[in-house]
Amino acid sequence: MTAESTVPSPAGESHGLGSSPVAVLPPRDGAGGPRLPSGRPAPRPGSPLPLLVADAAAALPGSVVLTGAPHQGVLTALLVAASLLLRPRPRPDRRPSGALDELPALCGRIAVVWLVLAALVAAYVPSYALSARALVAGFLLHVVTGCAGRAVVHRRHRAALLNRPRAALVVGPAATAQRVASALLRHPRCGVRPVGIVADDPGGTTGLPVLSTGEEVRRAVVQNGVRDVLAVDPSVRPRQAALLRSLAESGCAVWELDAETPAHAPAYPAGDRIAAFPCRRLEPAPRPPGGAGKRALDVAVSGVLLLLLSPLLPACAAVLRVVGGPGVLFRQERVGEGGRPFTLLKFRTHRPADEHESATRWSVADERRMPWFCRFLRRTSLDELPQLWNVFRGDMSLVGPRPERPYFVARFSQTYPGYAARHRMPAGLTGLAQINGLRGDTSIEDRARFDNAYIDDWSLWRDVCILLRTAAALVRPTGS
Repeated sequence: MTAESTVPSPAGESHGLGSSPVAVLPPRDGAGGPRLPSGRPAPRPGSPLPLLVADAAAALPGSVVLTGAPHQGVLTALLVAASLLLRPRPRPDRRPSGALDELPALCGRIAVVWLVLAALVAAYVPSYALSARALVAGFLLHVVTGCAGRAVVHRRHRAALLNRPRAALVVGPAATAQRVASALLRHPRCGVRPVGIVADDPGGTTGLPVLSTGEEVRRAVVQNGVRDVLAVDPSVRPRQAALLRSLAESGCAVWELDAETPAHAPAYPAGDRIAAFPCRRLEPAPRPPGGAGKRALDVAVSGVLLLLLSPLLPACAAVLRVVGGPGVLFRQERVGEGGRPFTLLKFRTHRPADEHESATRWSVADERRMPWFCRFLRRTSLDELPQLWNVFRGDMSLVGPRPERPYFVARFSQTYPGYAARHRMPAGLTGLAQINGLRGDTSIEDRARFDNAYIDDWSLWRDVCILLRTAAALVRPTGS
C-alpha cells in the first residue's frame, strides 16, 4: 500500500513526463482527446431483410418438384424454413460481397436442405419418395434462383456504397495516411470516403487536410458525419488510444488497417480488406470481470465492517487528533477503474510539505518523523480503514489492484508494459500482489504482473480467498 510520505520515486527524480503511451486518465479541459458528440447512435448495419426475402423466394421455384405429393404446402414451408436457417451469413468485413463469392457455400447449404427434405419424404411417405432426377432438378432450380436473387441484392448494395460512401478519418503518420487515403479515393467501390487525416505533424504532405488538434477532429466529425475511423499503422494504437476511444464512444466504427504488412500477415483475418488493405475491426474492450456479484460482496462486507468498527474509527481519530493535531483524515486523488480519478481516504500519518510533494513523492514504511501512534497505524494498516467508505460508495472494491496517484500512473504506464491494464477493474483495499508480499517499496513490474493475473483469472471465490489471506496477514503486520 502507498502513503503520503517523502522518499523520492523509485523511477528517479521528477522530470517532464511527456505523454503516456497508453491513455489511462480521461481527458480534462479538452486535453488528451477531443470532446466528441456522445449521443450519436452507433452505425446501423445493413438490413438483412433483402437477403432474407431473396433466400425465401429462391426456395419456391424448386418446390415444383413436390407437385402431387401429400401435404405439399407443409413440405414447401419446411423447404423455405430450412433454406433460411441454413442461409450463408453475410461477411462482417468491409469488402462488398458478390453472388459468385457465396456460390460454394450456397450450393452446399441448398444440397443439405434437399437431402434432408428427401429423407423426410422417404421416411414418412415412402410411396412419394423423390427420384434422383427430381432431387437434382429441385436443387438446380433452387441454386439458380438463389444466386440470381443474391446477385440483385449485392448489386444494389454496391451501388448504395458507391453513391453514398461513409465519411472516414484516417489516423496515423501523415505520409502513410495520405497514401492510404489516396488509394481509398481511387477505389470508391469500397464505400469509404476519407475526409481528413489525423496526425501529430503534417510533415509537408499534400492532399486531404491534416487535423492535429482535438477541436479540428471534433469539427470534422460533426460537419462530415464521420462514421468510420481507419488507424493505418498498428503502432498508432497505443499513442492514439484516447482519441480512438473517444471516436468509438461517439458512434464511429474503428478499424485497424496496416498499409505496410503484406496481405498474408496472420495478424489479420483472411479476406478482410478495405481497398485490398488488410484490416480488422477494433471492438470495444470486453466488460471487466466481476459485475454484480463482486459489487454485492463489496457492499455486504464493507457495510458490516463499518458497523463493527464504528467504535474503533472514532477512537483512532481522537487519539490521532491529540498526537498529530487537526486534520485526522488524509484525502488524495487516486486513479481507479478505467483511469477515472477518485478521492481516497486514509488516516493521516504524515504531513507533506505541500500538495506537490504529496502527489509526486513515493512512500516509505519507516518514517522516523512520525509520532508513535502514526507509526502504529501504518504498521497495523489501520490507517487504511477509512477506505471501507470508498468501497461502500463504489469508488473501490475490497479486492483489486491498489490505486496509485496520477503522477505515478503516468510514469509507470510509460515504463512498465501492462501497468495501464490494471485499470480494467476497480482499485482494491487488498489484492493478489499484496498477499504475495508486494507492498510498499517493492517492484512495480511485479505488482503489475500479479494485478493483471488476478484480473485475467478472476472469480468470486478467489476474492474470498484473498480476503481471508489478507485477514491472516494482519495478525503479523509488516507495515504499508
